[in-house]
Amino acid sequence: MTQPPAAFLSAAKDLLGPKGWSEDPDRLAEVSTPWRGAYQGETPFLARPASTEEAAALVTLCATHHVAMTPQGGNTGLVDGGTPHGEIVVSMGRMHAVRSIDPFNNSLVIEAGAPLVTAQAAAEEAGRLFPLSLGSEGTATIGGLISTNAGGVAVLRYGMMRDLILGLEVVLPSGEVWDGLSGLRKNNTGYDLKHLFAGAEGTLGLITAATLKLFPQVQRASAWVCCDSTEDVVALLALVRQHAGDTVTSFEIIPAGAIDMVMADIPGTRDPLPSDLPWRVLMEVSMVDEAHARDALEKALEAAFDQGLVKDGTVASSKAQAQSFWHIRETIPLSKRAYGTAINQDIAVPVSRIPAFIDSCNAAVLAVVPSAEFVIFGHVGDGNLHYSVCEPSDAVAPVLQAHVADITRVVFDQTMAHGGSISAEHGVGRLKRDELARLRPPAATDAMRAIKKALDPLGIMNPGRVVSV
Repeated sequence: MTQPPAAFLSAAKDLLGPKGWSEDPDRLAEVSTPWRGAYQGETPFLARPASTEEAAALVTLCATHHVAMTPQGGNTGLVDGGTPHGEIVVSMGRMHAVRSIDPFNNSLVIEAGAPLVTAQAAAEEAGRLFPLSLGSEGTATIGGLISTNAGGVAVLRYGMMRDLILGLEVVLPSGEVWDGLSGLRKNNTGYDLKHLFAGAEGTLGLITAATLKLFPQVQRASAWVCCDSTEDVVALLALVRQHAGDTVTSFEIIPAGAIDMVMADIPGTRDPLPSDLPWRVLMEVSMVDEAHARDALEKALEAAFDQGLVKDGTVASSKAQAQSFWHIRETIPLSKRAYGTAINQDIAVPVSRIPAFIDSCNAAVLAVVPSAEFVIFGHVGDGNLHYSVCEPSDAVAPVLQAHVADITRVVFDQTMAHGGSISAEHGVGRLKRDELARLRPPAATDAMRAIKKALDPLGIMNPGRVVSV
C-alpha cells in the first residue's frame, strides 16, 4: 500500500480538523472490511468531511497530489465498489443533515451521509412518503444508494433510486462543485447530469447531497400465497395488476426451501402457510385507503383461485402479521449462511422470461456441480432475481469452492441469453467489472471509458470500479 505524500496528509488534516480524519489502525480496518467480510481491503487514511466546502477542498487536494480516493457511505455494498484497495477512504458519515423539505413540491433535500431511514422519517413527519425500502435501510446511506442505483422491494411501483432523485450536489474530480439540487420535475435544458452520477459508484464524482421525490402516504394490504410453478407466479403478477393496476407495490417470489432455511436459522420463526407446493409469493398493494387496498387485493386473489394460479393463500389481518411475512423475506439473505458456501448473483431478466431462465440456468449449473442446491428469490415484479447456488446440504466436504468461476460464468451467460443484466440492483464494483466488459457491447464500454476520462482525467475517483480505463 502506497502512503499518500506527507504534504497531502498534513494539508488534509489541517483542512478536516481533529474530528475529520483518522489513521487509527482499528478504524482503518473497519472501513476496509465490507459488512459481509467476504474480502479485505486496505487504506492508509480516512477522511470525514463535514460540509460540501470541506469535501470540495479535500478533492482539490487529492487532484493536486494525485491521491486516489474511495467514497464510502454505509459500507453495505456487495460488489467491492466501496471497499478501498490502497486508496484513501472518504466517508460521508458526518454529512447527514436534512437540509429542507417542501411538502407542496413533494421534495426533500438531504445530505449524502444520511441513512435511508432518516429520509423515510423526515418524509413521514411531513405527511409524505419516501418509498425506497430495503433490508439495510438503517445503515445504507443516501449517497451510496444513489451511487449504486439501489432498488429494493418497491421498484415495481416507484422505480429505482435513479427514478427517485430530482437533483444532486456533486464534487467533481477537479474539486469544482456542481449544484444541481433543483426540485424541478420538468427541466429540458440539455444533458440530465444527475443520471450520469446515479449508478456511477463514485467513479465520476463525490455526491454530497440530493433532492429526493416524495409521494402521498399510503396504506398497505399484504398477502402470502402458495403457487405450483414459476409460470403460475408470472401469470399471477399479470392478473393482480389487471385488478389493482399500479397500486401493486411489491411482488416477491420465495422458494419453499428458503422458508425451511429461515426457520432453521432463526428460532421462533413460523411458516405463514405450510404447504408442499414449491413457491410462495409475498405481494403488497398500497392505496390511500386501507379498506380499498384490501378489497382490491382480495378480489385479485379470488380471480387467481378461480384460474388455478394460487393453491392456497392468506391476506394479512394486521400490520403485525404483514411484518411477519416481510421478516421471512428479509431474513433469507442472512440465513443462507447456514448453507456454508453460496455463490450469489443479483441478476435481472424480462419478467416473461423468468421461468425459462430458472429452468435453463439450473440445468446448466447442475451440469457443472450435479449436487448443487438453489435458493432463488427476489423481485418478480421487476424481473430481479437473487440467484444463489448453495453447497449441497448433505455434502461431507465442500464442493462449490472449486467451481466458483465456472458457475459464475454459467449464470452470467444464461442471464444474457435470456435478454437480462448481470447486475440488477447491487452495482458492478470490482467483482463484475471484467465480466461486464466481456458481455456488454464494445460501443457501450468505449462510451463509458470516454466519460470517465473526460470527467476524471487523473483517475483519482474510485479507480478500478465499474469500467477499466
